[in-house]
Amino acid sequence: MKDYIEKRAIELAQYIVENNATVRKAAKVFNISKSTVHKDVHERLRRINPALYKESQAVLEQNKAERHIRGGMATRQKYLHERNI
Repeated sequence: MKDYIEKRAIELAQYIVENNATVRKAAKVFNISKSTVHKDVHERLRRINPALYKESQAVLEQNKAERHIRGGMATRQKYLHERNI
């Protein structure tokens, strides 16, 4: 595997763990697609750094479990904002 891909996978995982970031946020910061983030963090990182893989997976699972709450809060804010206009 190319060195820059391995380096990117490690940097992505470190960013996700340090910032409790979502896949979308990491993709935006690194200017890559969500699919690339998934491929790097789910497939490549498992072989490169298993310990970091487990840490990043814990954060991503937590974000996945909470995403319906964040969506509901965003919708609530949208309608509160519309009501106040």
